[in-house]
Amino acid sequence: MKERLDKFISSQTALSRKEAQKAIRDKRVTVNGELSRSVDIKIDTEADAVALNGKALTYQTHVYYMMNKPSGVVSATEDRVERTVLDILPPELRRKGLFPAGRLDKDTTGMLILTDDGDYAHRMLSPKKHVKKRYIATLDRSPDDSISVRFEEGVVLRDGTVCKSGQASLLDGTRVAVEISEGKYHQVKRMFAALGYHVEALERVRIGSLELDGDLAPGEVREMTKDEADLVFSDKSV
Repeated sequence: MKERLDKFISSQTALSRKEAQKAIRDKRVTVNGELSRSVDIKIDTEADAVALNGKALTYQTHVYYMMNKPSGVVSATEDRVERTVLDILPPELRRKGLFPAGRLDKDTTGMLILTDDGDYAHRMLSPKKHVKKRYIATLDRSPDDSISVRFEEGVVLRDGTVCKSGQASLLDGTRVAVEISEGKYHQVKRMFAALGYHVEALERVRIGSLELDGDLAPGEVREMTKDEADLVFSDKSV
C-alpha cells in the first residue's frame, strides 16, 4: 500500500502529522537507509524500510499491548489529576488512538489490555460475548465454603442488582479466585461486600484464555501477537 511518508509516521507513532513533517525536515527519518528530504513522498508500507531516530517502524494496522497494571494509576487515556495507564507507557510503544480496553479500579492490579482497535475492544466488552475475567481477591477475613454456592446462584448486590452466575474458589487463607463474565462498576468488590466481606486487594490474572504474563512486573507492558490477543475470545485452558 502506498502512503505519504508523514502520514505513515504519524499512523505508527504518537506524532502528529505536523510533528512527523518536522522530524523529516530535521533529518531524523530514513527510507531504505537514506535520509528523507521530502515530507510528501509516497512509500510502500509493506516493502520500504522506514526508521525514525534510528528505530525501524513496521506497519501495523492495530496494536495490542498487555500491561501488568500497578496500583495507583487510573484506566483512562487522560486525567487532570491522576496518572493514567498511558502516562506510564514506554515512549517507544506510544501511538495515536491507544486506549485501555476495559477498566480496572485505581487500586486494582493485573492484566489490562491497551489497543487502538475499537472493534476488538467492543467485542471483548460486549455482554453478548460472555468473555470471562479471572481475579484473585484478598479478603479481610477467611471466607466460608458457602461463598462458592452464593456466587453460582448469582450474588444480589446491596442496591438490588442481580449478578449473573459466577465462580468463586477458595485458595488459601483469605485469598479467593473469582471468575465473572460481567463488568459492572466495582463488581467484584460489591459482590463480596454483599456477602459481608471487604476486598483488601484485587488482581486480574486472566481474560478469556489469555493469562497475565508472569514475567511482567507491575507497571511493565509488552506487545502481544494477534493470536495472543484473540485468546480473550477462547475458553480453552492455556
